[in-house]
Amino acid sequence: QVQLVESGGGLVQAGGSLRLSCAASGRTFNSGRMGWFRQAPGKEREFVAAVSRSGGTTYYADSVKGRFTISRDNAKNTVYLQMNSLKPEDTAVYYCAADRGVVVFTNGTKYDYWGQGTQVTVSS
Repeated sequence: QVQLVESGGGLVQAGGSLRLSCAASGRTFNSGRMGWFRQAPGKEREFVAAVSRSGGTTYYADSVKGRFTISRDNAKNTVYLQMNSLKPEDTAVYYCAADRGVVVFTNGTKYDYWGQGTQVTVSS
């Protein structure tokens, strides 16, 4: 079993930056894909970013391209999401997800393990 714990969320003004971290414990998962998803109040969960096992392949939602960067440190069992130029519409609970699979997917159903989420609030 893998446990994922997110941190780094908070309140920031529009145009500001935050860096989310997701630390994994339990069975090592460094052979798997990892991703970030978010859910705003009253909306469906949506894909934000995903990264391959090696970190060499990344995918982003169109809404965050050029502003967010996903990365991972397999030695630390941690994945990061650097968020710059934040907008009020980025306000949501952000969830880290992981899976042992190699192929990177943007579909949340392809991930077996999920964190509890961390709140990101961007004020205008």
